[in-house]
Amino acid sequence: MRREESMARAKAVRKQSQRPRAARRPAGKRAPYHHGDLRRGLLDAALHILGGAGSAALTLRAAARQAGVSQAAPYRHFADKEALLAAVAEEGYLSLTAAMRAAAAPHSNLVARFAAVGQTYVRYAVEHPAQFRVMFGRELAPRERPPGVSAAAQETFALLTTAIEQAQQAGLIRPGDPGDQAIASWSMVHGLAGLLLDGRIDPGTQDLDAFIFRVVQYLFLGLRNDAPSR
Repeated sequence: MRREESMARAKAVRKQSQRPRAARRPAGKRAPYHHGDLRRGLLDAALHILGGAGSAALTLRAAARQAGVSQAAPYRHFADKEALLAAVAEEGYLSLTAAMRAAAAPHSNLVARFAAVGQTYVRYAVEHPAQFRVMFGRELAPRERPPGVSAAAQETFALLTTAIEQAQQAGLIRPGDPGDQAIASWSMVHGLAGLLLDGRIDPGTQDLDAFIFRVVQYLFLGLRNDAPSR
């Protein structure tokens, strides 16, 4: 009986020794970092923090905690907080430009297209307040913006300038420097966006889109070709 038990134990030991062993990682080598999309996760985490506690609370460590990754992980994509903010702003400009293009595309009428661009600008600000504030906030002064952010911002402004040039060519908007008229138009829609974000204007029970559209129409009335000029 003891002999049979001894043989059974020896057989079990042999089976154990025959199992494949996990390959050992060479000394100094770290396990690869696994994340579906680390950069996207950090951007979402940054937007969450910005929308809650604000820019002062945003750090790479805070973004890492919010994203559920190690404190060292953000440095794979961002050198510091400013780089993370720049990425948030660049993504915002690209998204805003895409939204403005999509809103203008269905309109063959140039006036409606111009109004759609302005309306979408304000609507984007209302729907993405944290990102919008970073895009135009003090943290990213125009002279200190990384090239990617500057290029994305210029593309957004160029879309407005192009809409004005097309309306000028059709005789719908008075002659003049399209750049100056774009700045005037931008100032109005940006001011409206800021007033709505800060709660200085309350549309009340009015439909927000209809309210924005009516205000943008007054902008066109000031630019139209038959408007009085001095």
